Amino acid sequence: QVQVVESGGGMVQAGDSLRLSCTASGRQSSIYVMGWFRQAPGKDREFVAAMHRWRGGNTYVSPSMRGRFTISGDNGKSTMWLQMNSLEPEDTAIYYCAISERTNIESTPSAYAYWGQGTQVTVSS
Repeated sequence: QVQVVESGGGMVQAGDSLRLSCTASGRQSSIYVMGWFRQAPGKDREFVAAMHRWRGGNTYVSPSMRGRFTISGDNGKSTMWLQMNSLEPEDTAIYYCAISERTNIESTPSAYAYWGQGTQVTVSS
């Protein structure tokens, strides 16, 4: 079993930055890919970014967020961050950290077996 905890959310104004953190504990051998998703009210859960835990340079950010969002982590460890710059009101959502036991980065929620409780990000105009 893997436990996932996110932190770093908050309320900011448009143009501000936030850095989210995610830490996974428990069965480390199950942790291959660590990802970020977000869900706004009334919308489906949306892929944001992901990184391979054991291949430090293997990261992927959703094209719609590339240039503003950056994912990083400690190679081989189970902590990662999501740096979000130039935030917009449309970025308002609950942001979730998720863990996949699969060996490749995937962008569908069903590929991720473990989820955190989420952290709220609110961006005001």
